Amino acid sequence: MDLKALYKINYGLYIVSSRSGEKLNGQIANTVFQVTAEPAKIAVCINKQNLTHQYISESSVFSVSVLSQDTPMTFIGAFGFKSGRDTDKFKGIGYRVKGQEAPIITDHSVASVEAKVVSSCDVGTHTLFVGEVIDSEVLNDKEPMTYDYYHKFLKGKTPKTATTYSSEKDK
Repeated sequence: MDLKALYKINYGLYIVSSRSGEKLNGQIANTVFQVTAEPAKIAVCINKQNLTHQYISESSVFSVSVLSQDTPMTFIGAFGFKSGRDTDKFKGIGYRVKGQEAPIITDHSVASVEAKVVSSCDVGTHTLFVGEVIDSEVLNDKEPMTYDYYHKFLKGKTPKTATTYSSEKDK
């Protein structure tokens, strides 16, 4: 089996965020997709070990901030390689929250989608959360970042908790 075939599936790079009471957390994700048009629903796949998973499970809300191609690696690293259990990922960055909904990252984002969880599916190490879209917005006309761009041009790495992680022996 050639696992490199899976690298040909196209992905974007996103920040998926949620809340637990007044606490906010977000993480980098590449598995986000629209599943229906009417009503509009999206799905995200989140590792069960991540704090964002816990917050989505508790609050039943999540947001997706679509990152722009010019997002700096330091910004991606803050959300992708640090735990919200150890650091406040929202300190010093632009974001907004409406009521008890999930936070929307405004720095380095081209669009945002907010969703209320309507279904979930245990897929082993991850949970696939399906949410009905409650709000969405285009923030600017910049180019969205793809996972391919992240790897080829920014030389980004894949964390072990990512849906697309593969050990070196599998590459």
